[in-house]
Amino acid sequence: MVLASRFPDVEIPDVAVPAYVLARSRELGDAPALVDGLTGETITHAQLVGYVDRFAAALHARGLGKGDVVAVFSPNTIWFPVVFHGIAAAGCVMSPINSLYTPDEIAFQLRDSRAKLLVTVSPFLDRARPAMVAAGVTDLVVLDGAEGADSLRDLLTTQAPSVDPDLDPATDLVTLPYSSGTTGLPKGVMLTHRNLVANVAQTRPLIDLAPDGERIIAVLPFFHIYGLTVLMNQGLQWGGAVITLPRFDLEQFLRAIQDHEVTRAFVAPPILLALAKHPLVEQFDLSSLRSINSGAAPLDESLALAAQSRLRELAGTGDEGVTVAQGYGMTELSPVSHTTPDRGLSPVGDPDVPKGSVGYALPGTECRLIDPATGEDAAAGERGELWVRGPQVMAGYLNNEQATSDTLDGEGWLHTGDVAVVDELGRYTVVDRVKELIKYKGYQVAPAELEAVLIGHPGIADAAVIGVKDEESGEELPKAFLVRAPGSEITEDEVKAYMAEKVAPHKKIRLVEFIEQVPKSAAGKILRKELRAR
Repeated sequence: MVLASRFPDVEIPDVAVPAYVLARSRELGDAPALVDGLTGETITHAQLVGYVDRFAAALHARGLGKGDVVAVFSPNTIWFPVVFHGIAAAGCVMSPINSLYTPDEIAFQLRDSRAKLLVTVSPFLDRARPAMVAAGVTDLVVLDGAEGADSLRDLLTTQAPSVDPDLDPATDLVTLPYSSGTTGLPKGVMLTHRNLVANVAQTRPLIDLAPDGERIIAVLPFFHIYGLTVLMNQGLQWGGAVITLPRFDLEQFLRAIQDHEVTRAFVAPPILLALAKHPLVEQFDLSSLRSINSGAAPLDESLALAAQSRLRELAGTGDEGVTVAQGYGMTELSPVSHTTPDRGLSPVGDPDVPKGSVGYALPGTECRLIDPATGEDAAAGERGELWVRGPQVMAGYLNNEQATSDTLDGEGWLHTGDVAVVDELGRYTVVDRVKELIKYKGYQVAPAELEAVLIGHPGIADAAVIGVKDEESGEELPKAFLVRAPGSEITEDEVKAYMAEKVAPHKKIRLVEFIEQVPKSAAGKILRKELRAR
């Protein structure tokens, strides 16, 4: 049974991402658009529009045009939106690279995306340069400047003419983030201009904007689609100010909220854990916060309540204080399909969404719940794999028809791999996961990728990786089940040290168990259920 959104449909403008997101910026002039949360350096809305125009012109002057991929390897800075929208305005495609990646991981994405230019920052050059050599990429821009490379300042001072590429928002790509999807190795997720415009437009009816403007704290990375769409593009499209932080440091995070009077925070569960329990929180005035919305990983109901109660008590605001809620999405959904509306904006008149729920399907979003055992629609009130259809659904995976058809069917349904249940008011709760991915601190970790690296060690004959929940932190920890090679005496510590050199920090193996044989099906598929049962 197709479950329609409880919200009425919204109009989706048929325009490119920069034209939509920066529409208000053209009117707001000297109002701050982007603020460095550490230094206070600011880009106004008017400056942002001008910088985007110049960066796009400079890319064209370098010979880059419609459909060319520009990879961006950078932490959050106030210049990241300039780069993204400049790339988009030039008709190019931005492929964001996880700032924790190793040279091998960077090189894979550069090769797979066929990137023609890499934009990075000088502290990342020790990883960026060897990756470029390995991938055969020669064109480099360093935002803050470096010997032998153009700087962002060089590009922004170009006298080249403005560009106006002939784009079809419905079919032309704007970004190519990499995701493991429901299973397997990282794949390029093809997102169009329409996908991103739609997702910002779809969320707008669920937001009660502050009359004096929203100030959004952007600590979640812009290289992740959550940060790119929800924090950066949504915040700018509202005409708000986006306060950037390069990484999560609790004291810096709290100070930025206090000093910049942040009104909204979009976070992941580990940040809420700190807000609920860390004593440092009591040293800062966080009373400006009106809303905290969690995504990227499941948020426990008790944790949401604990964080909300503590912040309200510290601010002295009672029931009228900050609300803590959550939403749901994935890279393949641009990323949001479900979220919790602001107070008073429920489509069915109920004032509160249960804390364990991810809220309602966005306008224009259809859902189905499919019984994984039968492939049929689940009965009313029963759990099933969540399928989603709507204008935010990706165009497919880059150069991977099999993975695309495995995830996106012929009727446009995206099979999320997550198991959900919906109540009589249309509120969804995610309760389990069909897919194999491990979620660690909001990042996707593909077991197949880690297994391939592990098997590359001469002391390891076979490997299987699963996620194991840590009861203390609530995190899902990557655990390796390993078969030693004949004569090998490799230890747990040696395995962890080996993986730490090969993969980004969030992909590290946290637990190791040595076994005689990895359980597999007759077809050779790892039987992860048997490993979980151990």
